[in-house]
Formats: sequence, C-alpha cells, structure tokens
Amino acid sequence: MEAKLSKKETFTIGLMLFALFLGAGNMIFPPALGQSAGENIGEAIIGFLITGVGLPLLGVTAIGLTGGSLKDIASRVHPSFGLLFTAILYLAIGPFFGIPRTGTVAFEIGVVPFLSETVNPTGLPLVIYTLIFFGFTFWFALNPTQLVDRIGNILTPLLIVVLGSLIIGAFVSLPNDLSTPAEGYQSGVFFKGFLDGYLTMDAIAALVFGIVIIKAVNDRGVTNKKVVAFSVLKAGLLAALGLTIIYLSLAFIGASSLDVVTSAENGGVILSNVANYLYGTFGTVLLGAAITFACLTTSIGLVTACGEYFSKAYPKLSYKMVILIVTVFSAFIANLGLTQLIAFTVPVLIAIYPIAIILIFLTFINYIIPLHHYIYKWAIFLTVIVSIPKALEGANLPIPGLEFLHYLPLYSEGIGWLIPALAGILIGVITASTDRQSTNAG
Repeated sequence: MEAKLSKKETFTIGLMLFALFLGAGNMIFPPALGQSAGENIGEAIIGFLITGVGLPLLGVTAIGLTGGSLKDIASRVHPSFGLLFTAILYLAIGPFFGIPRTGTVAFEIGVVPFLSETVNPTGLPLVIYTLIFFGFTFWFALNPTQLVDRIGNILTPLLIVVLGSLIIGAFVSLPNDLSTPAEGYQSGVFFKGFLDGYLTMDAIAALVFGIVIIKAVNDRGVTNKKVVAFSVLKAGLLAALGLTIIYLSLAFIGASSLDVVTSAENGGVILSNVANYLYGTFGTVLLGAAITFACLTTSIGLVTACGEYFSKAYPKLSYKMVILIVTVFSAFIANLGLTQLIAFTVPVLIAIYPIAIILIFLTFINYIIPLHHYIYKWAIFLTVIVSIPKALEGANLPIPGLEFLHYLPLYSEGIGWLIPALAGILIGVITASTDRQSTNAG
C-alpha cells in the first residue's frame, strides 16, 4: 500500500509553508497598499492576491507536479538557461535580496522603536542584531530534517497567536471609515496591486521552497510522484488560505488607519503605530515579536533551500559550508539597510518575475499536454526582451532605441510582457508543427 500523509502531517507541512511565505515583505506591503488604496482597497487587494497568493500556490504546485526542481523546469528552455536562471533566482531570493531583507525588516520593526534617538540604528545595533538573527538562522538550518517540526510545531503557532492578537484588536478598535485613495491609486488600481504583489517575492520563493516541501513529504515515507504532488497541493492550499486571511486583514488595517496613523513611508511604520495605538508599549513589543518570528521562519527556509540546491549543484561544497557562506554574506548585505535593499530589489523583480510566471504556467500546460521546447524558447525569449528593458527603465538605465516597447498593450501598467509571451507560445506551436512536418516529409 502506497504511503500517504496523515491529516496531521499535511497540516504541519502546510503550516510550515505558510510560515516560510509569511516573511518580511508579506507583513509590511499589505498595510501600505491598504492605506494608499483606501476606498479602492477591494480592487487593489484582488490584484495583490493574484501575485501574492495565487502565483505562489501555482509555483509550489508546479514543482510538486514535476517532482523535480526549478532547474528541471527552466532547462526546458535550454540547459544553459536552466543553470543561469536558477542561479540568478536563488541568489536574488537568497543572499542578495530575500534573506538580508528578513533581517533588516525584523530589526526595523522589532528593535528600532526601542532605540534612543541618539543611537544610529544603521551602525553598531544593526551589526549586533544581524549577527544574532543570522546566527539563529544558521542553527535552525543546520538540520533540515527537523525543519518541519521546528517551524510547523514551534514558531508558526507563536506567529499566529501574535498576529491574531494584533488583527483582532485592530478590527475592534480602529475606525471603520476607509481613507481617500492616494495619488496613483485612483485609477488602474488592480494593476498597481498586481505589481505590489511582486514585492513579496513569493512566486519566485515558491519555486525555491518547492524542494523543501517535497523533501518534507519524502521524509515521511511518501515517494509516489502523484501522491507527492497531491500532498504538496494540499499543503499549498492550506498556506494560501492562511496568507489570504492575513493579507486581507493587514490591508484593512492600512485602509482604516489614516485617522490613527498619518501617511507613513512604509507598512512597517503603519503596523508599529497601530500596535502602539491599540496596546501601547506592549503592542509595539507584540508586533516586534510577530515580525521577528515571520522573518526568522522565512530566513530559515531560504537558507535551507539555498543549501540544498548549491550543495547538489556543486558537490565539492557541503550543505553546512553553503549555509555558512549564505548566512555570513546575508548578514553583511543586511547592514546596507532596508531602504537600499528595496531600491535594488524592485528592478530585479521586474526583470525576473515575468519569466517565473511564464515558466509556472507552461509547467501546468506541459503536465496536461507535452510541449515542444520551441514553445518554451519563444515564450521566454519574447518575455525577456520586454521585462529586462522595463526593469532597466525602472532603474533609470533605459536602453536607447527600445522606446517602441511603450506601445505594447499594458506596458504602462507594468505587464507589457504578457502579449509578447502569448505570441511566443503561438510562434513556438507553429515552429514545432513546421519542424515535425519537415521531419515527417524527410
């Protein structure tokens, strides 16, 4: 009889996946979106949920369906592309952006409010904090076989209790009147929310966490590919439900907080002020604990995933050595500060997110109808020639001569890559059909 996960095991793995996703950006971006969108929060949050919840669910399920890894999926374009894109994605979601951001956000929300105004938060306090934070990350990630138990049974329940206390208090005590939409959120709000969902980095994190989830399922004796895929899907649905509830709640807090919190520079400030308004100093401590737990669980998951991937891709590097390098480098990058990290992150996400989205959807199609490699090549090629120039443009480094891209449908909304990607799929189908006919004729 084939082994299957028990309901308790599925629930535990689902909680782990929920905690892995609920990290730095997930806590600070929804309230900022809510406050900016105000009365238009409904339209904005739908767009946000598509990229912040829907795509991560599809991503982790895509990995579950293939039973492989991101490299296996990306290699369908070309083996060299598989190596390059996988490395870029792991480095982006890992030691260059994703992992350092967990430490800086935890510091900004959990420590800075308690520092004296005479203390420079980007100096020695940040150094000390990141050493401690990433020291704990390294310790938890040392034994990945215990990751599910440590996160699913210890850290996640603490996180849910802390977040629940803040959310319940906000629903009971905050004014119910929604604020007037800020400039930029009065039209095209759906697309604004869609792009804001990029900042969570969860769709690309899903392609990384997929390995962790599959391993957690395999460690419980489940090896049949279809059973593994179904188990991953069930865990993913549980995580998606949890994320949806949290995002809706945090967005509502932001949208109804303007009478309590004047316009803030980021969602962390909004949450900090709301926590202080509801519970005083205790509320600030409560929020700091929630952010710290959320960021720590994500940091552990990302370090573990990087360790698993790079130790297999480069056998001369042991798992322990990889996670040591990743945590030390992440601690160094984290000391650049949150503002600089976000500034560097946005253009990179604009470049690689569309590629990840197309790969996810092609994986689902390929599971039903096997796709020729021409389809992958053309779809990704036409996506790249739009997404990379758009990213450079956002970084104030436009490529001369590509101004014609502005005429693409939805380009100004930030998803000008969509029509070219669909055209690439069609060209790939035609090319594959022509190639088969030539082969048969020969």
